[in-house]
Amino acid sequence: MPAMKDSYIVKIAVEMTDQVAQLIEFNQKQPLAAIIQELCNVWNLTDPEQYSLQFDDCNNNNYVTEKNRNEIKNGSVLRLNFSPSKTAQDILQKLNGGSLEEKAGAMAKLSVLSADMTFALEFINKQGLTLIIKQIEKGNGKGELLAHTLSSFVELMEHGIVSWDILNGEFISRVAHLINTQHDSQITQAALSILENVILNSTEGYGQVEREIPIGSLLVHLQSTSVVQQNAVALINALLHRADLAKRRSLAQTLTSKQFRTVIQNHILQTGASSGAEMAHQLYVLQTLMFGLLEQRMLTKMDQQDQDGHDKIKELRRIAFDSEGAGSLRATQAHTRDYKKLGFKNDINPALDFTETPPGLLALDCMIYFARNHSESYTKLVLENSCRADEHECPFGRASVELVRILCELLKIGEAPSEQCDTYQPLFFTHDHPFEECYCICIVLLNKTWKEMRATAEDFGKVASVVREQISRALDVSPASLDQLKTKLQSLTYSEITQLWQLERNSREEWESHARPVVELRELITPEIMGLIKQQRLAFLVEGTRFTKYSPRGQRIKDKFWFMRLSPNHKVLHYGECDEKSAPTTEELPAKLAVSDIKALVVGKECPHMRGRKASHTQLAFSLALEGVDLQSLDCVAPDELGLAYWTDGINALLGQKMTSKETEKDLDTLLSMEIKLRLLDAEGVAIPQDPPPIPPDPPHYHFCYDLK
Repeated sequence: MPAMKDSYIVKIAVEMTDQVAQLIEFNQKQPLAAIIQELCNVWNLTDPEQYSLQFDDCNNNNYVTEKNRNEIKNGSVLRLNFSPSKTAQDILQKLNGGSLEEKAGAMAKLSVLSADMTFALEFINKQGLTLIIKQIEKGNGKGELLAHTLSSFVELMEHGIVSWDILNGEFISRVAHLINTQHDSQITQAALSILENVILNSTEGYGQVEREIPIGSLLVHLQSTSVVQQNAVALINALLHRADLAKRRSLAQTLTSKQFRTVIQNHILQTGASSGAEMAHQLYVLQTLMFGLLEQRMLTKMDQQDQDGHDKIKELRRIAFDSEGAGSLRATQAHTRDYKKLGFKNDINPALDFTETPPGLLALDCMIYFARNHSESYTKLVLENSCRADEHECPFGRASVELVRILCELLKIGEAPSEQCDTYQPLFFTHDHPFEECYCICIVLLNKTWKEMRATAEDFGKVASVVREQISRALDVSPASLDQLKTKLQSLTYSEITQLWQLERNSREEWESHARPVVELRELITPEIMGLIKQQRLAFLVEGTRFTKYSPRGQRIKDKFWFMRLSPNHKVLHYGECDEKSAPTTEELPAKLAVSDIKALVVGKECPHMRGRKASHTQLAFSLALEGVDLQSLDCVAPDELGLAYWTDGINALLGQKMTSKETEKDLDTLLSMEIKLRLLDAEGVAIPQDPPPIPPDPPHYHFCYDLK
């Protein structure tokens, strides 16, 4: 009981330069000003209002405020330094009138402190940001001084205090010049980050950046250090995102050139640079934006006035059937017969096959690409089917339309990039027409699967579902090249797919019985299974999760992460900043939150940090509404849907509420199925009746006797 009473008092150490450290009891209910006053009294310091406490952590040098003081825990080490206001004033004085050495030192200090919101507000209010902008415009400084200046600017702008629209053309030109010339990697990475934000967050900046940064000039930065590579890809993504369709196609043509592809493969994909979470995300965004260029054709229907489309259909027929005599005349009836052999549903007017979207004209584009660039395989496939019996021929036209639809769905053509996703396919960076080449490989696979299944026209839907499964499973292993994709697909035969399906069916519930004995058994063991699921969810929270940090504007902050985990006794949540690979222990996490202080769980758009946002990551957001502490809510964005389900289930379990996620339903069904199978092993082979057998009537009397003979 006494421990609970004094839970708001923590024992900490406070250090100060040239002073003996103080061990104090930090009272969370005492105003910070009073605590600082007491510290100053011990050290005989006047003007206590000019001092503030800072966290003394390599990952967190933020000032202690009334909002974040709850992050202080037993054993924490704080430093007493000059307040944000005085520090900002001192830095400005040195930047304005100090020696070159003093300016360098002040700028280095600024680059560290700018990450703190409290300091940033003071510095910006004292016109510090304006000074930084002018220094960059005039080209003042070089080397390490310039690197610190640019990184300070980036950190100050990340807080969202000032709009990016304040930047003028001279500033943008100066930063663009830094990118177009050789500089230290720290300078380059900051300059790339600045122009990325200018494109995404200013109304007028895109046009100037697009003019002053030729896409080819970024090629050299893709061969630099990992952070420079990452920022270069991010800038390319920003340029693609803001460009109109015509300009985007032009940029894509450059990006798919052999020169660019070779650099991406040799310096990013094959060196392991893509293994980082942020680089993987940027490559995913780049791939998604490039695939987005197919959306227009995917959603365009063919009409009778589309002469180009009609010419392509005629060319498909000519390549398949007129290769020996291209100049021969054929009657309309013969053309119709050829279109039927080509597998069009509408053999009289094949244009009607391309009126459904998706895949629209994208299917025709893929078919003509196959015929022109792989004419031998194309001709062999068509002629082979034209020689089969009518009921067993694989309809090339109809199959192509369905296959392109499947590829569009699996590759999410036309969908906007997600803030949380980092899954990309390396093979699509290996060819200038990756989607079309993927189609060429898969149409051959479809024909092979059709033969293995001995399919007829009535089996078309079954074949399509098998092919979809084959492609999906092949892409799941992220093949590095088109050849690896082809090899993987060849191993996933129809027989292999059916065996995999059978194994998966055996691993989950294979039967859904409505027999009363089984239903009653399910009801009996459901509470036990729910207890197991609850234990798993709490164990997941104890293990902890790394979350991506977001700016006040709701934008993802590159390379900034924080970690949260539940204490083993399930009473406290510990959290704090981390890097992208670490998993800090509870002792290493500076902030903590008692589970008893959680008032409610809020999910999705109702979260405080997602109100008014339309970003894709709103669906992964959740907040812990708090009471009894200074912090109103702890706001999170889960790394994926599974993480969201596990965290919301775990919090609900801690609050004594029902776990409602789909993952809980899925796990419950799976575990119930397994448990019921285990309990019914002794009854294997015995038919379980729908209803239990009737109870026999009572005997006329209960006078039982035994015949000992």
